[in-house]
Amino acid sequence: MTIIFLIGRILLGGYFIYSAYNHFANLKSLTGYAGSKGVPMPKVAVAATGVILLLGGVSILSGMWIFIGLTLLALFLVVTSIMMHPFWKITDPMMRMGEQINFTKNIALLGALLMIMALAMY
Repeated sequence: MTIIFLIGRILLGGYFIYSAYNHFANLKSLTGYAGSKGVPMPKVAVAATGVILLLGGVSILSGMWIFIGLTLLALFLVVTSIMMHPFWKITDPMMRMGEQINFTKNIALLGALLMIMALAMY
């Protein structure tokens, strides 16, 4: 079981670290996207969430400050899901489907984080 948990930590932590890299590598385009969704101070928001993703991913990968890292990521996923992927507001079927996929992916990731958080408390 330990090796399976380690592999899971590497995959999940790596996912968030890669997402952080994407935030910084594509800061300009993600700033435009965030701005189009009504995010205030979009460049600052994208950079700040990149830092949150990096800290959370490193926390999962290393197992250090795990509760703080998981909490940061959980808050990020809740806010991002609601602000950036409000599929319920979209009438175009293709755009709605894309946003719904991203929303449900984020909710699934949130579920994984909450399970790890429950394990970390014991």
